[in-house]
Amino acid sequence: AYARAFASGRRVEGAMNRLYAVESSPSNTGGMADHRLTLTAGGIEGFARAVASRLGIEAGPDESADHETWIAALVRDLKRYPGACIVVAGLQQPPEVHALAHAMNHALENVGKTVVYTDPVEESPTDHAQSLRDLVDDMAAGRVELLLILGGNPAFTAHADLAFADRLSDVKTSVHLSLYDDETSKLCHWHVPEAHPLEAWSDARAFEGSISIIQPLIEPLYGGRSVHEVASVFTGQAGRSGYDIVRETWKGRDSGGDFERFWRRSLHDGYVAGSSLSPKKVSLKGKIGVQARRSKTVSGLEVIFRPDPTVWDGRFSNNGWLQELPKPVTRLTWDNAALMGVATAERLGLQNEEVVDLSYRGRSVKAPVWIVPGHPADSVTLHLGYGRTAAGRLGSGAGFNANALRTSDAPWFGRGLEVSKTGEHQELACTQEHSSMEGRHLIREGTAEEYQKNPAFVSEMGHDPDPDLTLYDPEEHRSSEGYAWGMAIDLNACTGCNGCTIACQSENNIPVVGRREVMNGREMHWIRVDRYFEGDMETPEMVHQPVPCMHCEDAPCELVCPVAATVHSDEGLNDMVYNRCVGTRYCSNNCPYKVRRFNFLQYADEETPSLKLLQNPDVTIRARGVMEKCTYCVQRINSARITAKMEDREIRDGDILTACQAACPTEAIVFGNINDPNSRVSRMKSEPRNYGLLTELNTKPRTTYLARLRNPNPEIEHG
Repeated sequence: AYARAFASGRRVEGAMNRLYAVESSPSNTGGMADHRLTLTAGGIEGFARAVASRLGIEAGPDESADHETWIAALVRDLKRYPGACIVVAGLQQPPEVHALAHAMNHALENVGKTVVYTDPVEESPTDHAQSLRDLVDDMAAGRVELLLILGGNPAFTAHADLAFADRLSDVKTSVHLSLYDDETSKLCHWHVPEAHPLEAWSDARAFEGSISIIQPLIEPLYGGRSVHEVASVFTGQAGRSGYDIVRETWKGRDSGGDFERFWRRSLHDGYVAGSSLSPKKVSLKGKIGVQARRSKTVSGLEVIFRPDPTVWDGRFSNNGWLQELPKPVTRLTWDNAALMGVATAERLGLQNEEVVDLSYRGRSVKAPVWIVPGHPADSVTLHLGYGRTAAGRLGSGAGFNANALRTSDAPWFGRGLEVSKTGEHQELACTQEHSSMEGRHLIREGTAEEYQKNPAFVSEMGHDPDPDLTLYDPEEHRSSEGYAWGMAIDLNACTGCNGCTIACQSENNIPVVGRREVMNGREMHWIRVDRYFEGDMETPEMVHQPVPCMHCEDAPCELVCPVAATVHSDEGLNDMVYNRCVGTRYCSNNCPYKVRRFNFLQYADEETPSLKLLQNPDVTIRARGVMEKCTYCVQRINSARITAKMEDREIRDGDILTACQAACPTEAIVFGNINDPNSRVSRMKSEPRNYGLLTELNTKPRTTYLARLRNPNPEIEHG
């Protein structure tokens, strides 16, 4: 929801919003920023105090000398938009920074406008870190006779200094409810199989407070039990179903006297009417954060801990789709690495894939190095979620365990990291340089000001050839009658989240190939999200570009196929006839976009019963020796065609949402009939920002892009 709201302010039709990002490790948010400032994690608090003090807040020590011009321009910009701006503190920031963010929003008159406060969901908010420390102390002292762990994996994720896994042996009886027989389950006396969220009744709050009653989609495949069902055993109500428990809970709420009507309406609508949290009027209490945190001066590098972009804290380690999904910034798959900036790597004499020993507070792990432009100097970022020892067939053994260095008093960053060479080398599976197209006008971008002065500047960047220079019959491939399918991707809205890649994989039965095959350049994703840096290595700009099949009107792949396996439809789709393909791979060699994928091995598992439920029955499962690629979700096109025919009408704009389009949170991807001048895709393609990729080759791609525009503050020097 937040991504979509942000992207709505990047549409060029109105005034574009402006994003400032101050961060310690490159992120998707930083890549979307009009201005990005790189600071160490420990330097964020001083920066926040400096900004707050210039907004009239008594904020304590001001450490801003190095960024005075940047801060002054930022503060003037914030003051220009009272009630229409917002200051957001990252989740990994300490309480002092969050307090300063609240104070700044109060000073900028944002409360009740861009910032809304509600009652806390917990009646008595808990200090979870302290609660876990207390539990570990009780375990060590032998005061815990029965420990019930509902979900989670604390033996792996708990901070290293707590030694939770070691203390489990001091508990008389331990029971773990979990989806997997994981590290915690291995140490407990009992492991209870947990029902997947899609198999269980429950309820949950949405981000703005509305409550939904969660309905299961299927019966539990392996006899799992939900948290509610297991907890009921310990309250003397064994044997109750999750349905009965959730229903009984809601019977106690005010339903206007007609519970059945309330229950059925809530299930039908997907939310409980009137359950959203009401905004609260709040006032600022006293002085905020006058005293800075006092920390001892520690030598060594700064270590930064972050959840992994795909497997998070390790809970998704056994998900092959997410293991093989390239990380948005590094484009690594199947592994984590010690991320550091160019200057730090040069000072330490390190190169990509060198293995180093990381020592921190008496603990150490080995990790391969990966150099990332835009990473602050003297800092190293370690992503959590890897180094699992009991994560199923896919997750066990991948990467290194950053949790082994993480402590409860500094869970997200701290000083004192020592890095030393080991002389070892570890090859990493990175997809960024696969199918490389660099060196051409792939990303066209400029500023909002340039666009307002000269909307045609985007088209002036390219030099398209004479459209009559073609080997194709133009009437055959571009009819003005009937449907002509096409796509437009707005780079101004794309955040590089990779949602489109996973949606396409799910929709089209795309197999996982594994680390070794990715290293061979054989990943199978039908849509990839390329990442580019531009500018100097210390403060580069970053941009993402989704690249599916372009469905060229003059498709180079079609000319070279000896068996006519790749052919053009009368609606403009570049179709693949799988049972004709003999695997010459000529089409892939002749594709300038490198979006065609070849099944080198028999990747698809068609035998495991539970995996059969995973497959989309509307899409053919491909075998070894067959070429495949994006089809514009032809199965969805045909489904809409059948519905329209049954209703005796034309296919309407919006009837067809491709999988990537449906999953895109920012609505950056739009698909439709380009023969309809009123369709959304036609309107996007008529914008001056619209351009085609590698159109100098005269391929006439049906997929085009809207150029990326930034909205920089003219008071801050570019870059």
